[in-house]
Amino acid sequence: MVKLIMKNNQPKSKNLENYLKNTNNLVIDDIKTTNINILLNRVKINKKKQIINKIIAFSLILSLFFITSIIVLI
Repeated sequence: MVKLIMKNNQPKSKNLENYLKNTNNLVIDDIKTTNINILLNRVKINKKKQIINKIIAFSLILSLFFITSIIVLI
């Protein structure tokens, strides 16, 4: 015959307040905060990189167009 024993994970009534305090502290300690200025600066840097990448891509396409037009004219 096999008996299943279930462990009681609930805290005892005497330690209930301590248990609740400990769990609340764990949740608060796990929350990470970030300075909003860091996030805004990161957005600005990403926008600048995107604009530079667009300018480079446009200039490459434009230069290929001019090179092919010069070759066709010759």
